[in-house]
Amino acid sequence: MKNKRLHSIVLAGIAAILLMSCTDRQEVDEDLVPNFLFAIADDASFPHMGAYGTEWVITPAFDRVAKDGILFTRAYTPNAKCAPSRSAILTGRNSWQLEEAANHVPFFPDKFGSFIEVLGDQGYHTGFTGKGWAPGNPGTRDGNPRLLTGKGYQAKTLEPPTSFISKNDYTANFEDFLNDREPDKPFFFWYGSTEPHRAYEFQSGVNKGGKELTDLERVPAFWPDSDTVRHDMLDYAFEIEYFDQHLGRMIALLEEKGELDRTVIIITSDNGMPFPRVKGNPYEWSHHMPLAIMWPKGLKNPGRVVDDFISFIDFAPTILELAGVEPTEGMAPITGKSFSDILFSDKAGLVSKNRDRVVIGQERHDVGRPHDQGYPVRGIVTEQYLYLHNFETERWPAGNPETGYLNTDGSPTKTVILQRMRTDRDQEYWYQSFGKRPQEELYLRSVDPECMNNIAEHPEYQSVKENLKTQLFDQLGAEGDPRMFGKGHVFDAYPYAEPATANFFERFQQGEKLRAPWVNESDFEPVPIDY
Repeated sequence: MKNKRLHSIVLAGIAAILLMSCTDRQEVDEDLVPNFLFAIADDASFPHMGAYGTEWVITPAFDRVAKDGILFTRAYTPNAKCAPSRSAILTGRNSWQLEEAANHVPFFPDKFGSFIEVLGDQGYHTGFTGKGWAPGNPGTRDGNPRLLTGKGYQAKTLEPPTSFISKNDYTANFEDFLNDREPDKPFFFWYGSTEPHRAYEFQSGVNKGGKELTDLERVPAFWPDSDTVRHDMLDYAFEIEYFDQHLGRMIALLEEKGELDRTVIIITSDNGMPFPRVKGNPYEWSHHMPLAIMWPKGLKNPGRVVDDFISFIDFAPTILELAGVEPTEGMAPITGKSFSDILFSDKAGLVSKNRDRVVIGQERHDVGRPHDQGYPVRGIVTEQYLYLHNFETERWPAGNPETGYLNTDGSPTKTVILQRMRTDRDQEYWYQSFGKRPQEELYLRSVDPECMNNIAEHPEYQSVKENLKTQLFDQLGAEGDPRMFGKGHVFDAYPYAEPATANFFERFQQGEKLRAPWVNESDFEPVPIDY
């Protein structure tokens, strides 16, 4: 009975969408009852997929989905860190609306249902492999750990090409998931690759990926151009390609099983690349994500490139609408807006005049500041500008120097920047990645996508800045952001869910031997930083 109910709901929902959205009426048949394959890389920035013209990253599977579907050029995560980014995807709500789940490594609040839990409750076969919602404590449901991204399929393993790439055989586990479902039951599967998350095997891009340092036309202006940094970037590319290889095999598996036409394939990443000044920061490469979507039986006019702004909070309402499931069933009110109108449109470029901006922000990411404090930021992104408001400018954005800048993963690039500062007193690159910031930042992102030139104090941009700030704060106030009501301290007060590293700063200062495995021992500053 449950499957029949779901089937009728789905057909009715899709019929309504098509009638509202399509100029050419088309008959709705059973093949349009959608499955979903949601593929999410771990720490990959826009534009580091081949379809965007990045030649030093080879991604035929992503490129195929873009070619046979829609390539989005302005998709943004509201929060550039693993757990809060994934929380926004699952709930359809911005970080400042998620209480503890605004933070990295939180206790996930009971009150916020995930759209995948809702799909499962409504008859979908749901599951994931690799990294689902993490890191943090998901809580319990009916006495068992919550399955925020469905049942885990992790049994199959393989020998990876490097020692740091996961042994998870993502494709084989996807096949187990498909074999485990009831016949004709629609499914939602979360392919959560742990690549290109660090660590990397140094020089694997060259030694195992066949790349050359000259493949990189340039190094971003906020890092020094050295062989070490170039190798680090190519190692990152090698791991993106590994993510893409499994995606290609999953697509082939769907074709083999006759499921491809009815499957919505969504490919993105949770946050920017794990390098200094990117992951865990509020800048363009941090929040701007790759996104391609394919649905052979459902999309209209495939092969389009769409420039509308898409926020990760828009995924939940879009998927639920396509599935014919009401988002109110088991979920807190969704803030995001469905972009099904774009999927069923035949337009390229700018499709919806209302999608002209997104809001972003962060609270506590990794620990390493006194009292486990975060670095609170809110921002707004438009076609031309990125405006940022830093609320606690006396704090260190990447974490305190003496505790290793814990909000920046250890890496060859991080080591190069720190060594140059310590030995040559080269402050330029150190400041860009680790230095303290003014309260306001404004970047002309249309010509400065690397966000190098802060124009917040330029007289000719004062009216622009004030207008963007007003728009941002008005929206935050309407969404109930505690920062807008003098209650931002609540985010610092939420407990950190990993006991081994909670209260890191105080414990480290007291001489306790702590291990923060995501950074290098050499990241900890041996002498105080006074600038």
